[in-house]
Amino acid sequence: MRYKAGFLGTGAMGGALARAVSKGLEPGQLAGFDLARPLLDKVAAATGLIPLDDPLGLSEAEVVFLAVKPQFWKEAVQPLYGKLGAQHLVVSLMAGVPASQLALALPGTRLIRLMPNSPALVGEGAIAASAGPGSTADDLLLLKDLLADAGLVVEVAEKHMDAVTGLSGSGPAYVYMVIEALADGGVLCGLDRATSLKLAAQTVLGAAQMILETGEEPATLKAKVTSPGGTTIEGLAVLEESAVRSAFMEAVRAAKERSEELGRQ
Repeated sequence: MRYKAGFLGTGAMGGALARAVSKGLEPGQLAGFDLARPLLDKVAAATGLIPLDDPLGLSEAEVVFLAVKPQFWKEAVQPLYGKLGAQHLVVSLMAGVPASQLALALPGTRLIRLMPNSPALVGEGAIAASAGPGSTADDLLLLKDLLADAGLVVEVAEKHMDAVTGLSGSGPAYVYMVIEALADGGVLCGLDRATSLKLAAQTVLGAAQMILETGEEPATLKAKVTSPGGTTIEGLAVLEESAVRSAFMEAVRAAKERSEELGRQ
């Protein structure tokens, strides 16, 4: 194989993963194709990725990442029909597209579905991987090695991929809204916006790190900072009255259902 990895699609998510993958590869081992040439050239300039003029060049990559919009995946992947085989590990980033459909389009390949999220761009992604037809335990190890600089990689059954899409795939947008709202609250209370935003973002970052490093349940950590009759319980009471908890749960459910709809199109 001429390339270790190749990307079909170098937009927001494909570009983020290409940047992470490039950190562990030697020059000349990463290639990509995108109909939007400016996007491709931007990623190439940042990573050393070799820009391809034709998607057929991806057949020279050992690992082929499919990072195109799920609504248009059949048209995007069509040039590769019959060009990929058992020597190729195909990794799909496409929400809602089941491995069974990919296996019909790209028979004989080793398939893994992947659901990353945008913080992979800064090495803090939450990435779910699901083994598909033809793939092996060694393929998952290879993928984890390629994504070592992208963030946390967990293995899930494919039946849970739509739920992952609703939770961590779409989740950064929910958290950005939380940070924006917290910062607005600080401004409402008299803080300047720059200071308020830094404090809000660091608060969310620190709280998340506490969960990951201590292994404690969020409810336990919440109780530790909630004094009887104190300030925190007053704020939590307002959030409960506004049904914030159920709103987040419904957001995950709605995004999951949309992922399922995309897979049926």
